[in-house]
Amino acid sequence: MFSRRTLMTALAVCTLGLSAPAQAQDKVIKVGTLKLIHGITPYFYDQFTPAGYKVEIVPFETPTDGKNAVVTKSVDFGTFGLAAGTLGAAVGEPVTIIAPQSNGGMAIVVKKDAGIAAFKALKGKRVGILPGTTQEAVFLERLKAEGMTIKDVQSVRVSFSEMAGALARGDVDAYVGAEPGPSISVSKGVGAVLELPYSTPAGSINMVMATHADTLKNDPELVRKFLQMHKSATEFANANRPALVQKAGAVLGLAPAIANLAADNVELVWKIDDAYVGRAKYYGSLMLERKQIRKLPSYDTFIAKGLAP
Repeated sequence: MFSRRTLMTALAVCTLGLSAPAQAQDKVIKVGTLKLIHGITPYFYDQFTPAGYKVEIVPFETPTDGKNAVVTKSVDFGTFGLAAGTLGAAVGEPVTIIAPQSNGGMAIVVKKDAGIAAFKALKGKRVGILPGTTQEAVFLERLKAEGMTIKDVQSVRVSFSEMAGALARGDVDAYVGAEPGPSISVSKGVGAVLELPYSTPAGSINMVMATHADTLKNDPELVRKFLQMHKSATEFANANRPALVQKAGAVLGLAPAIANLAADNVELVWKIDDAYVGRAKYYGSLMLERKQIRKLPSYDTFIAKGLAP
């Protein structure tokens, strides 16, 4: 039989067990990104994640997939091209840019033995393009500057990850690509960079970091903490090229030489300023002019200014 002392001890232990608070689980922040070196910043977030949170990275193949994940709240935050974001916002989708992600990362690449030494020599050539991307919009602007239209080339739909391979196989004569594709083509001796298409008034503007409008409205504290994390990770990656190269190898499978070459064509950024908004608006006007969108987004809600940590 239990003694009185044993019974009292057992009751005390039970009482302590019931009153002890359960250990809270970390809140998961889902972040979507593209399989590109200029979308690599989220992979550094774990070094700057605040207490009580953890980050889950969700990779996407195309900018549209990444944008749709934000719109459907499949991810809390996502990075993709400005073009995809503008297309969504122009039709009323609740996507809001809260920070830039990266500039640059684009290149028009030609097959090394194709005899294409000038932009106008692309006429009649098979050019790999991914529709609905920043690269497509920039390429159309370059065509216009040269007195050409998309009808002057044979446009071939190719995803970014397949462009270097398509060029090597001879499926296309050139492509309008995203890093690390151009650096892979150059490093393997298959392709040459015809130009970095940053000469338009849109400059090198490219990828954005966005969230659903509801997230910004209902959980501004989460957005603030996320932006601090994004800022810290961006500054760390910019200041630590060896870490960036190592991460590109681990995440994208890039050799150090290719990662270094690709990183030279990428500017990781985090701050929205008036110049950035001006370039984004110009970019939208180009899309409207080309009838890629029927109306401009409402920039007061599409780009959230004044959120810098």
